[in-house]
Amino acid sequence: MAVAVLEAPKKRRLAGSPWLLLAPSIVFMLALFGWPVIQALISAFTDDTGFTLAAWDRLFGDPYFLKALRNTLLLIVIVVPVQLVLAVGMALLVQARPKFLSGHFYLWTIPLAVSELAAGLVWLSVFDSRGYLNSLLVSWGISDTGVQWLNYTNTGTMLLAVVIAEIWRATSLVFVIVVAGIQMVPKDFDEAAQVFGASAWQRLWHVTLPQLKPSLQVALILRTILALQAFAVAQALTGRDFPLLVGETYQWYVNLQNPAVASAAALVVLALSLATALFYLRTMRQQEAAK
Repeated sequence: MAVAVLEAPKKRRLAGSPWLLLAPSIVFMLALFGWPVIQALISAFTDDTGFTLAAWDRLFGDPYFLKALRNTLLLIVIVVPVQLVLAVGMALLVQARPKFLSGHFYLWTIPLAVSELAAGLVWLSVFDSRGYLNSLLVSWGISDTGVQWLNYTNTGTMLLAVVIAEIWRATSLVFVIVVAGIQMVPKDFDEAAQVFGASAWQRLWHVTLPQLKPSLQVALILRTILALQAFAVAQALTGRDFPLLVGETYQWYVNLQNPAVASAAALVVLALSLATALFYLRTMRQQEAAK
């Protein structure tokens, strides 16, 4: 009886220990996420006179805002699927264990060590009017003067340049996630399917990809949210000629010195990020429930 009485407080202490372990993370999230969001809400919806929507009127009335929203969504629609396909292909090649496997892996992960701005400057040297690409086109006789890839009148070529730079810079992140997931796929499943005469495509579609689903879900959500935050690469390549949402937040805060409108733009990015994550999670849960 005495032992049971002594063990009761101990059990209560153990029951409360998970919250003690979570406390540092909760404090960290509140300090670095919760408080800035509260500050942004206050800045975007108030001024010296109290509640106001003036910042939102000015943001939505800015001609750059709708262009930035369109460009950001267009970038996501193009870049994210291409990166997922490339990452799966690269991961399958790694799984096949070709010669110089470590060389392939480290070569493909080099962009992870390159900052966004540095990556933008690297690709600026390629797409600039006097860059490497135009020098190559002229030397091969394909063009007499080269192509103005980053001219503000050529929206299509600006989009192409930003897409290529983003794919080069961020595919390695998706690749690492997919490689980690593919290592967890039991080889017995693939070998059994091969014994029963399944082709390589059938094994990929019916065996490998279903097993990779959790990793692909993580990669899809993370990469989409990060694509919403794309800024430095486009800024280095095109300046404000190809505006993005985070770039407009920077413009309003730093160059135009208007924290209220900058906060409103940042809240738009936050709302899109949360809505996208919730949409993905809900869709995936519905698919699992249907099965």
